[in-house]
Amino acid sequence: MSEKNQEGKRTARERLAQERERQQSQDRRRRTMIVAAAVVCVLGLAAVIGVIAANTKSDGKKGTAGPLLAPTGAQGKDNLAIPVGAADAPSTLTVWEDFRCPACAMFENNFRTTLHELENSGRIRVEYHLATLIDRNLGGSGSLHAANAAGCAQDAGKFLAYHDVLYGNQPKETDDAFAKNSRLIELAGKVPGLDTDAFRSCVEDGKHDSWVAKSNKAFEKAAFSGTPTVQLNGESIFPKRGDEEISPAKLKKWVAEANKGKQPGTASPSQPGAPVAPSSPPAGASAASGMPKHAHAPGTAPKVPAAGQPMIHPSKAVPVHEAP
Repeated sequence: MSEKNQEGKRTARERLAQERERQQSQDRRRRTMIVAAAVVCVLGLAAVIGVIAANTKSDGKKGTAGPLLAPTGAQGKDNLAIPVGAADAPSTLTVWEDFRCPACAMFENNFRTTLHELENSGRIRVEYHLATLIDRNLGGSGSLHAANAAGCAQDAGKFLAYHDVLYGNQPKETDDAFAKNSRLIELAGKVPGLDTDAFRSCVEDGKHDSWVAKSNKAFEKAAFSGTPTVQLNGESIFPKRGDEEISPAKLKKWVAEANKGKQPGTASPSQPGAPVAPSSPPAGASAASGMPKHAHAPGTAPKVPAAGQPMIHPSKAVPVHEAP
C-alpha cells in the first residue's frame, strides 16, 4: 500500500473518531439537559403542590371541616342554642338569626331594650340559633365568621354584649366585612374584657365553624321561611302573630299572656352569657333612643314603634331573607 493511501486511511479514521467524540459529547449534553429539565419540572410541580397545600390548609382553617366544638354553655338539641336569661323563666323566645341579615338587625335593634327588660326580669329566656343564609344567597363567609366569633364570645361569657355590638355595627348586606377576622376582633374591643389572646385565637382558628355549619343545617332542615325566625314558646310571632303585627308593646303583652299565673324565673344561667342591664347604649346607638344607627337599608330607616303600634312590616323596610 502506498504511503499516500495509508495517510488517507489514517485521516479517515481520525475523522471518524472525531465524529464519534462529537456525537458522544452531544449525547452527554442532551442527557444533561433532559435531567435538568426533569428537575425543573419536579421543582415546579413541588411548588404547585405547595401552593395547593397552603391554600387547602388556609381554607380548612376557615372552613367547617374541623371537629365540632360547641361554645361553652350551648344547650338544646345537639347543643345548638345559646341561652340568655334565667334558666327557669316561664317562657322561651327562640330566635334564628344571621349576622349579615338586615332584617335580623332591624329586629334586634328595634327590640333590644324590650328583650333585655324581659330577660332581666326573668319573664323570658332567649335561645339564639345562628344561620348562614346570606353567605349562601350572596356568597362570602361573613355570616360564618361572625357566628363563629359570637361563639368565641360565648366561651368568654360575653355573648350577649358582643351579639349586640355586631348588630349595632352591621355592614351593608353586600359588604362582606364580617368575613375579615380583623374586623370581628376590632369590634370585640367595644366589649370590655373580650379582646384577649384566647378570643383572638378562637376567631382566627375558626374554632366553632363546624358548630355553625351544623346549626345552619338544622335551620335548613326545619324549612323556616327565612331570617329572622322568632318563636314564643314554639309559636311564630315575627312579623306577625296571627293577625297582629309585632311591636315592643305587643311582645310584652304576648309574654304576659303566656306567663299568666306563673312566677318569673330567678335561677341564674348555668353558663356564660347571662344578660346584664346595659349602662350605656350599644355600639353605634343613639344616646337618646338606644337604637343603633345605620342598621337599615338606605332611605328605609325603620322607626321605633310607639307603644301599642305595630312594627313596620319587614317587606316595607328591610326584606326578610327567605330561604330558597
